[in-house]
Amino acid sequence: MSDRIFVTGAAGHLGQLVIKHLLARGVVHSRIVAGTRSPDKLKDLAAAGIEVRKADFEDQGGLARAFEGVGTVLIISTDALDEAGTRLKQHRNAVSSALAAGVQRLAYTSLPNPSSSLLTFAPDHLETERTIEATGLQYVFFRNGWYQENLLLSLPNAVKSGHWHTAARGGKTSYVAREDIAEAIAAALAMPTPDSRKYTFTGPEALSNEQIADLVRQATGRPIAVVHVTDEEFATGLKAAGLPDVFVSVLVSAEGEVRAGNLSVVTDHLQLLIERAPKRLADYLEEAKSAYAV
Repeated sequence: MSDRIFVTGAAGHLGQLVIKHLLARGVVHSRIVAGTRSPDKLKDLAAAGIEVRKADFEDQGGLARAFEGVGTVLIISTDALDEAGTRLKQHRNAVSSALAAGVQRLAYTSLPNPSSSLLTFAPDHLETERTIEATGLQYVFFRNGWYQENLLLSLPNAVKSGHWHTAARGGKTSYVAREDIAEAIAAALAMPTPDSRKYTFTGPEALSNEQIADLVRQATGRPIAVVHVTDEEFATGLKAAGLPDVFVSVLVSAEGEVRAGNLSVVTDHLQLLIERAPKRLADYLEEAKSAYAV
């Protein structure tokens, strides 16, 4: 089996961090292949000795050529959130292209409990996992929890107005740092194992929005009142802010996911891989306060 690791979406936030941590773990540059639709964006990696290949999930033939000579392909899920099944089609293109190229191990970034998730895009993840399992290849699923960075979508307005509107009544979320996830993914990819694995990556604790609002107050000195609304009221507010319908549906489903308790799971999978405690949300909110307390 080739020991080369192909990272798709290498120009994105997670892809760049995975490569950073592969290198930090002693994986030599020649073992890493960085894939992106726009190779010009990765000139710095190329200059550092990492091979950069064009990888367009809409081009199966090109993907198969890009995957040649590698043993492991990390498929970082794409951001196609339309209602036409584009993302699942892209993921299946990547899987079939990897098979055609003779790849021996597939890794994939999924989400916690995709079979029971209420998120609108959960079926894409579930069917991608099933597609990968059906290949018979060794696989690693990284079921990534809700990023701490996702709070930057709602906190700036909440801090500015003093009110945080939410439909996640009673629910808790175990927010996790994107960089911790990237480090854990790199650790798993760098570790040879004959078995397929499924990891669920979460933060160290699940917190309610009221608890998060209190952490924001401690970090910034600015209080936030959590205002509970219905899904319909939440959607109306998002539409009034000008969000496209597809994103409104995603965000409303995320509130339902939290309310149902599906994002409150806490595991030790991440800590076992990175061999330290994951970043706590309180620490992230302190570090990032200049980005949301404007």
